[in-house]
Amino acid sequence: MESLTEKQAKTSDEEKLARAMRELRERREKLTEMPPKVLHEPQLDTILMVEKAIIDAKEYPTRKQLWQSLPKKMQYQTFKRILDYLEASGQVAFNTKRIIYTGANNSKLKALIESSIKIR
Repeated sequence: MESLTEKQAKTSDEEKLARAMRELRERREKLTEMPPKVLHEPQLDTILMVEKAIIDAKEYPTRKQLWQSLPKKMQYQTFKRILDYLEASGQVAFNTKRIIYTGANNSKLKALIESSIKIR
């Protein structure tokens, strides 16, 4: 026969487990309810405009310089989303602060590679 303290300990453990399960359910519900915080997706012409601005730049620009030099103004959130897309697709790379275009037929990148020190 169980003593009174053993029954109380068992009940206390069951209550703690039930409370933990309830908290997990509440967290899961909050995560599934939250929509992504992207206002809108950039359009193709906007992506191409940013890519052309990177290619046409005389030297590799910083993000802020490139954003301010664009012919059409856009939200910085949209601009960052475009840069993330271009990086994921392998068209740009970031060198600390500068944006380097790594797409096909980039004469500036070829010149940079040829002038760099070769490591064996």
